Amino acid sequence: MGTHAPEVRQAALTLLSSGAKNAAVARALQLPASTVGVWLHRERARLGEQPAKRSPKCPRCDGRELDVAAYAYLLGWYLGDGHISQPSGHRVPSLRITCDNSWPGLMAECEQVVRAVFPDNSVCLARKTGCHDVKVYSNHLWCMFPQHGPGKKHERKIALEPWQQEIVDAHPWDFIRGLVHSDGCRFTNWTTRMVRGERKRYEYPRYFFTNVSDDIRQLYTDTLDKLGIVWTHCTRHGNPYNISVARKAPVALMDLHVGPKH
Repeated sequence: MGTHAPEVRQAALTLLSSGAKNAAVARALQLPASTVGVWLHRERARLGEQPAKRSPKCPRCDGRELDVAAYAYLLGWYLGDGHISQPSGHRVPSLRITCDNSWPGLMAECEQVVRAVFPDNSVCLARKTGCHDVKVYSNHLWCMFPQHGPGKKHERKIALEPWQQEIVDAHPWDFIRGLVHSDGCRFTNWTTRMVRGERKRYEYPRYFFTNVSDDIRQLYTDTLDKLGIVWTHCTRHGNPYNISVARKAPVALMDLHVGPKH
């Protein structure tokens, strides 16, 4: 922030005082959104306008009410594309859920569900090449996602706590949706078959879930089993990382509760 000229900071504060949003000011002046936020915070503190701070409550530590259906969906997202980090110098850790720009509907839904689970915390979108990170800052992320640990998820044990399993058992489809929306897809497969002596092309929809972690795949298939969804392993290049749902009736249920990415 010290590299920016005083007139740039003043221009940003002038725009903010006129009612412009932080993100709009950052785009207009080609500044990091975090820099604009800090400038606004300091200016409000200087003027004595900074609102009183409040400590967000935690469902695990403080008994705050939790949107359990939203949490089941977010848990699936976290196990697939989520990561908790606290870089050096940062007082509050952040959860990042990476969303591909090809699916703006899923990105919006992910942001909405993060806000539902963490209604009192700071949530934002961080732009990256080809994707955005939905970010939330909270000192209670480790309470809510005890699966966090050093290294990659597939290199350590991943198991749900009893309270998490109760939520997944109560909202299994939300959990499945989160997993598929992070590490799955729906596509049209095809094969050929003989019809009255003539070979014809036959197309059918199919769901794939791909994850390197044996434990996360097990959580997915265990939940499918409880829902009565028939699935199979689909080994590719010797790796059993793909779970396939291809039968007509199970695909129809997946379409009803999960659907294609959008």
